Amino acid sequence: MKEARGKTAPRHRSKGTRAVTHRLKQLSTRAYPGRQVGRPDAADEQKKDVALDCGWGRLLFAPTFADDETLLGKMREEAPSSRDIAFYVRDPHVLLSRAPQEVFLDPSHTFRLNLSTYRAKARRMRGVTIRRLANEADAEGINRVYAACGMVQIRSDFFSSDRDNRPVTYFVAQDDATGEIVGTVTGIDHQRLFDDPERGASLWCLAVHPQARQPGIGERLVCKLAEHFQARGLSFVDLSVMHDNAQAIKLYEKLNFHRVPLFTMKRKNAINEKFFATPHQSYDALNSYARLIVDEATRRGVHVDITDAEGGFFRLSHGGRTVHCRESLSELTSGVAMSICDDKAIARRVVASAGIKVPEQIEVDGDRARLEAFLADHGKVVVKPARGEQGQGISVGVTTVEALDAAISMARQVCNRVLVEACFEGEDLRLVIIDFELVAAAVRRPPRIVGDGRSRISALIEVQSRRRQAVTGGESRIPIDAETERCLSEQGLDLNTVPEEGREITVRKAANLHMGGSIHDVTETVHPDLVAAACGAARAIDIPVVGIDFMVRDPSQPDYVFIEANERPGLANHEPQPTAARFIDLLFPGTRATA
Repeated sequence: MKEARGKTAPRHRSKGTRAVTHRLKQLSTRAYPGRQVGRPDAADEQKKDVALDCGWGRLLFAPTFADDETLLGKMREEAPSSRDIAFYVRDPHVLLSRAPQEVFLDPSHTFRLNLSTYRAKARRMRGVTIRRLANEADAEGINRVYAACGMVQIRSDFFSSDRDNRPVTYFVAQDDATGEIVGTVTGIDHQRLFDDPERGASLWCLAVHPQARQPGIGERLVCKLAEHFQARGLSFVDLSVMHDNAQAIKLYEKLNFHRVPLFTMKRKNAINEKFFATPHQSYDALNSYARLIVDEATRRGVHVDITDAEGGFFRLSHGGRTVHCRESLSELTSGVAMSICDDKAIARRVVASAGIKVPEQIEVDGDRARLEAFLADHGKVVVKPARGEQGQGISVGVTTVEALDAAISMARQVCNRVLVEACFEGEDLRLVIIDFELVAAAVRRPPRIVGDGRSRISALIEVQSRRRQAVTGGESRIPIDAETERCLSEQGLDLNTVPEEGREITVRKAANLHMGGSIHDVTETVHPDLVAAACGAARAIDIPVVGIDFMVRDPSQPDYVFIEANERPGLANHEPQPTAARFIDLLFPGTRATA
């Protein structure tokens, strides 16, 4: 089910793993006193009023409740910042009529896989290991995946408390090269949980990190869970998926899941608001960067007036104060600050005057000898338009005169003025500065694909693009253009090449997210000198909200050079950091949450 979350344990358990497994014994009653979960006593025929704590909320299995009032009473016990889900509600229209101001019918479909006819998929993935959750590091990895997918995360004390995990199975997908958790799925064994006479099971929280490089991770996680429950002798696996999640529905239908008339209900809370409240006019036309801010403002009671959805414009009002915004750009940013950021050459001069380290740079002015001498001196250069955004027209790592000419021509399609600067080897670091303080830091990496031994590079790029588009609301996609072809050519490849299984290929060198790059949070480990330099650059420009881009050898080390300043940074790219919350704090400090 697209809504749930999960964890597990490996086949070969170390002493440390056994300790974690022990902590997963005996379902805790701390968060929800009085609940009944786990195996029944010998005198019980079937567990009653089953509410399974999943860390992000509870699963309430409606058939185990005697009547609607009992179920509603349990739903009213929902903990703050949690999302409880009542599943298998027999007569949702009746339950809704009893508490129309409190609950709503979830706009999701239920799908079922019959395990009696299911046939296991024999093919194993290369580059990714699917296994059961083993330790608390895996749990942290799962939360990172949830955060990246915009899902409710598991509370921090969930895995450290004592609980019986026999009804719950958590599988994780681990990238063999990086060791990172890139996917997860949770399964619930209904027979073990409440002696289900139908011997059923359910799938929850299928999630794949949007920056995972390998295709097919979600499919393999579903298959692994199905095979696991089939081996237990269970009859079927059910899942709930939002009605408009076409990509997930396509996957489930491919695996022979079929629709069944079963329903889900939830409480009306801030997390679920978008599913039951009347949406802002034109809300659906907003991009993900504007929606993040509008959602945060709405949660705080700030009035929202969307003035131009396609452009990302909206007006926020609270306590007699009104601020007009375009995504993270607001009236608090002056025209002077915006014009400095708009011109990369000017921004470079302004921050350099404040002591910020900048790379050597020249402007293309018709002096051919000067241009070729600059390339010869540095060996490798970056070519970019003096004005532009979203990585358009930028070429990184240009080493030949021929490639330089082509890069300049491409940059001129964005802006007549073109800059050439020394190429600093390292990683692209974005630091989001709000009110002259660091809110988020993230390394941005260029788009990469991983060969499967069967598909052409063009097809692999398309698969990766669809994944990036799905998680960014269509904002991020890997373009197939001259720059992509140049990067492939330098590696002896082209779009028709079929790379061997497991081979990782960088398809573009620029790390901009709109061009399919990926982002990796380093807020907790970024070097304080880099933070100080970014805040200094923001003060030099005198801009209250800005994304400062550095090239660094390592985000935990102090070496850097300034690349550019972005007056409208995409705040939605930095989960789980509270970028939207800090933005609203800046605009309306009176709405700031108090401890």
